[in-house]
Amino acid sequence: MTSNRNGAVRVITIEGNILEQNDRFARQNRAYLQARGIYTLNLLSSPGSGKTTLLVETLDRLKNEIRCAVIEGDQQTSNDAQRIAETQVPVVQINTPQSCHLDAFHVRRALEALPLDGVELLFIENVGNLICPASFDLGEDEKVTLMSITEGEDKPLKYPLAFHLAHLLVLTKMDLLPYLHFDLELCKQNAWRINPGLSIIATSVYSQTGLEEWCNYLRTRVRG
Repeated sequence: MTSNRNGAVRVITIEGNILEQNDRFARQNRAYLQARGIYTLNLLSSPGSGKTTLLVETLDRLKNEIRCAVIEGDQQTSNDAQRIAETQVPVVQINTPQSCHLDAFHVRRALEALPLDGVELLFIENVGNLICPASFDLGEDEKVTLMSITEGEDKPLKYPLAFHLAHLLVLTKMDLLPYLHFDLELCKQNAWRINPGLSIIATSVYSQTGLEEWCNYLRTRVRG
């Protein structure tokens, strides 16, 4: 907000303009992907939640059933994209050095670089952050929020938007439950306080807990 010499107040709305432009690109992305029959998930989580580890396992499990592609978002490095590439799935890395999230224009450029012929399922692994990425529509069909049980039961209450907008909450690292003071039921109740319709799947790549349920969720989305 600024004022001139006559005392008139002029309001400059920056965030609204940024989101309006983003939403325009998001609508274009959504139309582009839906026209090709590609179901798209925007994966949100804190850093270190195990997103990439779960994604690699998922791609290996689905490789003979569903053709997938991945857009990787990070501030720096292509480490995660290299891990994805080892599964033989097409992947594009986006680095956002000064930004804490992907936006729809980032995704638009990545789509231009991805070989999408025959692809049925696109994962967008967003920058590790539960705040900024939740506000930006990328053109996805749905948001999926991942949360490690090492993060505490109150995560949904601290960062409500990421849980409110998600269709699904994937809890990760369940193999650590015996070693943590983590109340699983309290975590679920906190998540449902924010989003009563939220589905929840508890997983562990190392103990294989919940992985088939997660893959069945994806199969249903693609076949639907």
